[in-house]
Amino acid sequence: MLSRGREKTQQEPGENVAQDVARFADREITCIYSYSMSSAQRPARIGQVRHCACFNLRKATRAVTQYYDDLLRPSGLRTTQFSLLALLRLLGTASISELAEATVMDRTTLARNLDVLVGQRLVRIRPGADGRVREVSLTRAARKRLAAALPLWEKAQAQIAERLGAERMERILGDLSAAIAAAQPKPTLTKG
Repeated sequence: MLSRGREKTQQEPGENVAQDVARFADREITCIYSYSMSSAQRPARIGQVRHCACFNLRKATRAVTQYYDDLLRPSGLRTTQFSLLALLRLLGTASISELAEATVMDRTTLARNLDVLVGQRLVRIRPGADGRVREVSLTRAARKRLAAALPLWEKAQAQIAERLGAERMERILGDLSAAIAAAQPKPTLTKG
């Protein structure tokens, strides 16, 4: 039974199918049109992701990491491992907190990376003077592996610098340092 205004009429199934289809089709078109209109604004906003600092830094990082990994492959080290070992070589013995701060890495991620190096017998983790602190140091095997990897890393570094140009390379390194500083939490002042 369909209601038209105040008048009620009986309709047999299949009667006025064309009208029902037309009404249904109009509703669908309206829904699709409404959806299209609201989603038409989305591509413009979502397109801003192309200019997202995080997205572009991560994309550049993946490309550069793959490049260095390819050249470091004969040493058996990945870029992340080489960087940690080189940093430890410069620092000597360092606490996990110091390493996390120097690499701008959370302690969990750092611990996973260090576990791999411990498994390869490239680093040693021991309790520090303060029992709550764990200190990380290189093994002899790490020093040898690092010495073998250094020329491969130098080759990767030189090729990237050549492709970018010296000025751009310096500018990028400066800009990356500025990006790291900008992303750090601002210190809060306490009244004292």
